Amino acid sequence: MTAAPRDVRRRAGWLPADQAHLESWLRGRRERLDQRDPDQVLHPSVAAFRDVVEGDPVLRLEAHEMIAQVPSSGDYAERHLESFDELLLLMDEVVRSAPEYGEQMVMTPLDGILDWTKATPAGFAFYRDPRVNAALRDVLDAWCTFLSAEQSLEVIVDAPGGWRSDAARRAVGMDQFEHDPDDEHWGFTSWNDFFTRRFREGERPVASPDDDAVVVSPCEATPYRIARGVRRRDDFWVKAEPYSLDELLAGDESVDGFVDGTVFQAFLSALEYHRWHSPVAGTIARAWVQPGTYYSEADSQGTEAWEPTVSQGYLAHVATRAVVVIDADDPAIGQVAVVFVGMSDVSSCVIGDGITTGTHVGKGDELGYFQFGGSSVCVLFGPDVVEAFALGAIPQAPDERPSVLRVGSHLATARRGTTAG
Repeated sequence: MTAAPRDVRRRAGWLPADQAHLESWLRGRRERLDQRDPDQVLHPSVAAFRDVVEGDPVLRLEAHEMIAQVPSSGDYAERHLESFDELLLLMDEVVRSAPEYGEQMVMTPLDGILDWTKATPAGFAFYRDPRVNAALRDVLDAWCTFLSAEQSLEVIVDAPGGWRSDAARRAVGMDQFEHDPDDEHWGFTSWNDFFTRRFREGERPVASPDDDAVVVSPCEATPYRIARGVRRRDDFWVKAEPYSLDELLAGDESVDGFVDGTVFQAFLSALEYHRWHSPVAGTIARAWVQPGTYYSEADSQGTEAWEPTVSQGYLAHVATRAVVVIDADDPAIGQVAVVFVGMSDVSSCVIGDGITTGTHVGKGDELGYFQFGGSSVCVLFGPDVVEAFALGAIPQAPDERPSVLRVGSHLATARRGTTAG
């Protein structure tokens, strides 16, 4: 029996479950560099990232050390990267292309390039530095611009590696989604347009639409964990991954109402739907995007480069994320907060038009989307609000095959006949 992937990114299909397949993909990328025109200059965003790193002695040291610190024996006998210059060239190749489909696809290719460097002593520090994150944000914005352009449609074709191939269509479940089957690109205008595709009418009905006590899943996602009795402040970086409300909600005024409450977290898979919906009917109290890190991982998850097993709870506190606080119509629920967490390449959190303070939303109404893919979502409840979670919302054990909780399906039931305090 094949062991379950250690890393949530691999369970979710963002990176191959088998490290050997990631190394094979990287070999292919490195071979492309051998045919690269030596006079081709770096993309401006990648060149700016290089200048930030090389312009500071500490960052330059960390950038070179995080590559050198990757072990060179056992699972690491094949070198992941040889130098910082090679890392820059590989990044440059990524920002000029869209992810291709494949059984061992790398849906977050920048993450695939940086993967082993992130969990080294130098890498932990490097990817938390605000200057590095600002430069990486510009790289990701540039890539997102490409993925939103018509030229990114080159991979939405009926060919090996194309998203219109029979294998890709089955994997995505394309018949569930709005598209034009007769158009050469299914009627999409860009890769991002394809990736933020919508379900056909009726594909995801909202559970118990007339019962405000029934809370629904805001995303198409696999349950990760449920934490009760969460604290205002806790050591979110330690291995147990406790939630720390001050950091999770970026110091928002709603924090007091969630102390001793419950957090539900789930992760989004690479081939699933990537739009967000309201878990309750209510009025938007606040909605904003909180800047954060892009490739930082929790060093508590392991000391070897491949060992970070989860980091989803950690990322909810430090990664770029969108936060939506809702005053539920049901007084027994009170306020609900939903945190949509970006992960590595997937950090473009877009709040929908009109989702602003004072807007009333129905249960299941759209709130926004991850412009490229998705990573994780947290739903926060106050103390004694949740009577029970639905069976499908209970996280599976690490060695079980993950099952997806459908967007709009029953997530939890609130206690009835009380008023949340």
